[in-house]
Amino acid sequence: MKQIATLMYVKEGYYKEYKKRHDNIWPEMKKMLRNYGVSNYHIYLNEENGELFAVLDISDQVLYDDIANQEICRKWWDYMADIMYVNEDNSPISKSLKEVFFQQ
Repeated sequence: MKQIATLMYVKEGYYKEYKKRHDNIWPEMKKMLRNYGVSNYHIYLNEENGELFAVLDISDQVLYDDIANQEICRKWWDYMADIMYVNEDNSPISKSLKEVFFQQ
């Protein structure tokens, strides 16, 4: 199991909507994430600047990377594009974070 962390960005004024949409995440999206080895997925919001911190466990990096090619993922991106900062393909603008400390 590998843990990864990323930063994404939600637009100001849409913090409640972002949470609402994730509280009602589509069952087929949840199923796809599970099928692609994602577990323990957490997203935290910094309300001062709209920064989202996501941390999740993945079983396989190659399998995880293929999520972006799945139709349900692209539909989710399109659904979220109006409230997030996104790339041309509506994927969230994101930055991968490097782990520098771990305490178990």
